[in-house]
Amino acid sequence: MENFKKEDAYIRAEKRLKELKGFYWHAFWYVVVNLFLIGMVVVNGGDITHFGTFSTALFWGIGLGFHALGVFGKNLMFSKNWEDRKVQEFMDKDKKTWE
Repeated sequence: MENFKKEDAYIRAEKRLKELKGFYWHAFWYVVVNLFLIGMVVVNGGDITHFGTFSTALFWGIGLGFHALGVFGKNLMFSKNWEDRKVQEFMDKDKKTWE
């Protein structure tokens, strides 16, 4: 039974790693491609204020945001870990004022 739990945990960890890796590669290519596209517009003397210059970055960025939500979940910013750290921080701050 113990062996099964370890194997199950390993499979979950491996799946999570693949999800994170996929998101980081997605973000990497987002930055590289969009820097290239915007750089080409600037180098060729294009209109930097034109919507078309940033449309790829905008729409791809929306997709990247949804990818982040899928990988990191609904608690992207305010996870349980973050809450626990903040509670501890406030408790430490109060402890210092009472000492």
